[in-house]
Amino acid sequence: MAGFKTLDNLGNVSGKRVLVRVDLNVPVADGRVTDLTRIERVVPTIKELSDKGAKVILLAHFGRPKDGPSPELSLRPIAAATAEVLGRPVAFAADCVGEKAEQAVDDLKNGDVLLLENTRFYKGEEKNDPALTEQFAALGDIYVNDAFSAAHRAHCSTEGLARALPAYAGRTMQAELEALEKGLGAPVKPVIAIVGGAKVSTKIDLLMNLVKKVDALVIGGGMANTFLAARGTDVGKSLCEHDLAGTAKQIMIEAATAGCAIILPVDGVVAREFKAGAANETVAIDNVPADAMILDVGEKTVEAVNQWIDRAATLVWNGPLGAFEIEPFDKATVSAARHAAARTKAGKLVSVAGGGDTVAALNHAGVADDFTYVSTAGGAFLEWMEGKPLPGVEVLKA
Repeated sequence: MAGFKTLDNLGNVSGKRVLVRVDLNVPVADGRVTDLTRIERVVPTIKELSDKGAKVILLAHFGRPKDGPSPELSLRPIAAATAEVLGRPVAFAADCVGEKAEQAVDDLKNGDVLLLENTRFYKGEEKNDPALTEQFAALGDIYVNDAFSAAHRAHCSTEGLARALPAYAGRTMQAELEALEKGLGAPVKPVIAIVGGAKVSTKIDLLMNLVKKVDALVIGGGMANTFLAARGTDVGKSLCEHDLAGTAKQIMIEAATAGCAIILPVDGVVAREFKAGAANETVAIDNVPADAMILDVGEKTVEAVNQWIDRAATLVWNGPLGAFEIEPFDKATVSAARHAAARTKAGKLVSVAGGGDTVAALNHAGVADDFTYVSTAGGAFLEWMEGKPLPGVEVLKA
């Protein structure tokens, strides 16, 4: 991969202590991991290094500890889940630096895997404290970052260590960076972006960046209502940030200047109450009843979106088109997602998606595995879409 050092650039690692930053910030209930996705994503890197005889030392955070170590935020139960997915033992150290960590590392044999305790138990981690970085670095000979999801933060374990030791991108990080390059870095045109979600206020930077990079921008979800209102459309009782009308107009001006088509709903599914199975009807977007709210886009809008997907060579997706969490307001998101998946499987579309709601929506539609790449990175994916440099990525550049 041009521009980044990967595991392909590593020489002989047999007997070397390799510090691997992974994302194990997984959901846990009653001491059991309830979703193994993030663990499954880092297994290829761990296995590859272990199989080559490296002493693999995993660094990870869990939750947001406020005052140092707390038992409920220990990574100990996650070590067991990692071992289960990996299919080989994973030792656990009750600290991430100091004597306990040092002893656990000293006990490793070639090919062994060790998980250190939560890096955020030390306040210096999030401050990128050089003294803590030095303590981490003393435990390893090589640093590998396989946690793109934490790459937007300049912490000791994501940025500091990459300066202190020879640094490389792991396989998951590599796959993410390659997919993102295909999505917006150097995409095959035409490029379409679908951006949905509740509020424009959380995605201003994203929209401003996208209109300069894509050929068409589909705006859905509650965000679309703000743009419609800015154009003078009455959206009834729909979720709408009326105070951001000026921002919405500015984005539309920027899009027009850049030659980016803005695709807004032409019809909507409206209801008087926000609940599953609520009585609803589809109306033209300029005919929304004053006492109703738009909870999904209508069939004509979906048809227009799918036509744009047909024209595109590259699709970047962040956010649902409607309130997909409750039926029947999931129809538009499911329809567009399945259409994009079919185009992707036919080899006619590169599709890159990310963001928590987006991943959930694609899983709901049953097509997450059919997209070219689905990022689980959340905040890092969003900042990448906003065009911001990610400290944990920048420091890996060759």
